[in-house]
Amino acid sequence: MSEAGRPAGRTRRLRDHVALGWLFAALVLTVVHRWVPSSSWLMVHLVLLGALSHSALVWSEHFAHTLLRSPPDEAGRRRQGVRIGLLGVGSLLVFVGVPWERWWLVVVGASLASAAVLWHAAHLVHTMRGALPNRFRVVTHYYIAAALCLPVGAGLGATLASGLSEDAHGRLLTAHMALNLLGWVGLTVTGTLVTFWPTMLRTRMDDRAEALARQALPLLAGGLAVLVAGALLGWRPVALTGLAAYVGGLAWWGRALARPLRAKGLREFAPASVLAALVWAVVGLAWVGCLLATTGEWAAVTDASLTLAAVFAVGFAAQLLFGALSYLIPSVLGGGPAVVRAGQAWFDRWALWRLVVVNAGLLLWLLPAPSWVRVTVSSLVVLALALFLPLLVQGAKASARARRDLATEGPGPAGRPAERERRLWSGGQAIAAVTALVLALTVGVGVDPSAVGLPTAAAAPSATEVAPTGNTTRVEVVAEGMSYTPSRITVPRGDRLVVVLRNADATTAHDLLVGAARTPRLQPGETAELDAGVIGASTRGWCSVAGHRQMGMVLDIVVEGEAPAVAPADAAGGHAGHGTAHAGAIPAVPDATLSRVVDPALAPLGEERVHRVTLTVTEVPLEVAPGLWQTRWTFNGGSVGPTLHGRVGDVFEVTLVNDGTIGHSIDFHAGALAPDRPMRTIPPGESLVYRLTATRAGIWMYHCSTMPMSTHIAAGMHGAVVIEPEGLPAVDHSYVLVQSEVFLANAAHTSQEALEVDVDKINAEQPDRVVFNGVANQYDQQPFRVRVGERVRFWVLDAGPNRPSSFHIVGGQFDTSWTEGTYTLRRGEGAFGASDGGAQVLPLLPAQGGFVELTFPEPGHYPVVSHVMVDAERGAHAVVEVSR
Repeated sequence: MSEAGRPAGRTRRLRDHVALGWLFAALVLTVVHRWVPSSSWLMVHLVLLGALSHSALVWSEHFAHTLLRSPPDEAGRRRQGVRIGLLGVGSLLVFVGVPWERWWLVVVGASLASAAVLWHAAHLVHTMRGALPNRFRVVTHYYIAAALCLPVGAGLGATLASGLSEDAHGRLLTAHMALNLLGWVGLTVTGTLVTFWPTMLRTRMDDRAEALARQALPLLAGGLAVLVAGALLGWRPVALTGLAAYVGGLAWWGRALARPLRAKGLREFAPASVLAALVWAVVGLAWVGCLLATTGEWAAVTDASLTLAAVFAVGFAAQLLFGALSYLIPSVLGGGPAVVRAGQAWFDRWALWRLVVVNAGLLLWLLPAPSWVRVTVSSLVVLALALFLPLLVQGAKASARARRDLATEGPGPAGRPAERERRLWSGGQAIAAVTALVLALTVGVGVDPSAVGLPTAAAAPSATEVAPTGNTTRVEVVAEGMSYTPSRITVPRGDRLVVVLRNADATTAHDLLVGAARTPRLQPGETAELDAGVIGASTRGWCSVAGHRQMGMVLDIVVEGEAPAVAPADAAGGHAGHGTAHAGAIPAVPDATLSRVVDPALAPLGEERVHRVTLTVTEVPLEVAPGLWQTRWTFNGGSVGPTLHGRVGDVFEVTLVNDGTIGHSIDFHAGALAPDRPMRTIPPGESLVYRLTATRAGIWMYHCSTMPMSTHIAAGMHGAVVIEPEGLPAVDHSYVLVQSEVFLANAAHTSQEALEVDVDKINAEQPDRVVFNGVANQYDQQPFRVRVGERVRFWVLDAGPNRPSSFHIVGGQFDTSWTEGTYTLRRGEGAFGASDGGAQVLPLLPAQGGFVELTFPEPGHYPVVSHVMVDAERGAHAVVEVSR
């Protein structure tokens, strides 16, 4: 290669490879997201800020030079490479800074990315001024307007990272999304598709295309400006007006796309994928419009941001990129029509299968569905998107082979486009796609059948010695507020009973179980019918969601002339199928060892003052004692929620994502604010953002506050926030222990086939285990290891839900004790200038917390217990192993 060619080659590699690298990183993150901070935010921005912004920068310059007939020289290509590098480095710094809470990195990264795009805009202005007048000069105007949006949007994004009130965050987030999605991306895409759309369809463009694009630009730019101004000022009607103007500009511009589509149709994957992307963009805009029109708070945009991000990142951005690159890469590789067709054939492989799986799968994911169904469907969608990468590799190889064959053998016979088109859109691919989606749904339901109301082995209502009358009694029942209305149904003996159940609760899922018949678990607003069969005796139905029956969700079904039924389990306050609820604790599993141990170490404080955390609610089997497993309701899949750590004055921005099967919420004791909105219960599939400022020191509890609260806490939905008091001295080891109670269904169990939470034992205050950090005796198996003379601090929180704790270390004495915001004993502060007292326990009631400090005088094994000794014997026990 010549010296002159090297810069061009380097620039081409940057152009072709960087976007693919960001996309590959996003795909990898979908696999490991549970172990990466702010993974949802990161996945979205790897696609939008990473891959899509890179492509917008590169291809807008390419199309501008092409349309202006002003190809770049060697120096211009070098400068383009620098701009690409600046954008890439800036994006990388933002990707590191936000999850790891380094605001200065976010600011530096946003500044570098903005500088690259502003330089790009200046280059386009310079190029346009030096070019001769020509058609489609307006496309470059689109690119310049788009480039001016990104720096403002990036500045708003960096401001979002600094911590704001809910209302301010919602307003700035709306403006940020508008500038970056509708401005930087949207204007670039609309400008490009004026000429690129008919090129992909391989047909003539609409003769009106240039005029329509020129007329639409003021509407698009003006509408965007009004939308952003309305959002920043908090004026929803103004923001809605701006959004409507923007949509009007899109509709006017979109007329130029219709005629080429009608003339040629969709014959290749590339235009079909781009068209699907545009449809999802319209869906996203309509969604934002509905939010602005129907909700009274800007925070509603924040709450819906994760779902909107999925629409724009997967439905719009990923499909737009894959569609455009499927056309551009073979064309830019060049080599003549035969070579291009050889590469293009690979990009068109399984086209209909991929399109159906991605678009139908995303639609299914957006609908109310159990968490495991969403997991399996989204995994299939990711697989369909990921197929682009191996197809890209094969397409490049096919182009290279065709180029070699052309050089040695000359041109071969022309392809048969009609036959290729038939293969592209074959019905077999559609059937295969639907089959794959049905299989994903089936697997999701199979993992958690109760979430869709599949019946269990409960006993059916007795119809013994009763002759069916042939009549049907049909009753409408409403579930709301932990009760059924009506709560009592009278049925003639021998009638078939059909109950039409409607869930009128705004946030919480409910169902109805009568014998072996059960409705699906109904999300808010849903309705289902339950056929209870022929009723021969009075019986009782209830909601099977854990804890709901105990709170009164019982439906009495009474045969005319009989008294209501009271089953033995009901008389004891029990649940059918649990057996005798208070027959004693589940015994230990002999010789069992834990598969994993929760790390109790408190991570040191960093420099960040704004902490962003995503807490995803999941329902997963976890080990609660050696060899004993239970289905736990978790924050981020852990035995105890992650410990948050900060100082007084720090801001915590917590995103709660409900991937469970019922409603959940969150309550942070570390913040003082009205609970109405941030602590509300959200149904499955939704999210909310909870912002709080830590104004006082303490170890504070957070937990799910959805009723019955005792069940949600006992099932695992609790954690700690450590806000250090000012001047807290350093220690050699700092640990966090959260004490809580575990209530296991009373059945023999020694496998990973997990038990459920036993609500009756919770109400009777009879735990099977009392645990530190969610698992009984785990720190006996893996002790705390310290050396003689080292200072150790134990932060302790009693999460309950019911029992107190008396934290004690056998053989140790505490010289410092701090409880609920104040020192009760402080090292070095005694009556004579030195501490002359000690403490033996840290006493805590449920939801109280504090810390103690001590040193160990000699080597040995020091037991750690709750001195409520029956609880130590239930598992609130650990060991400190001290060495020299």
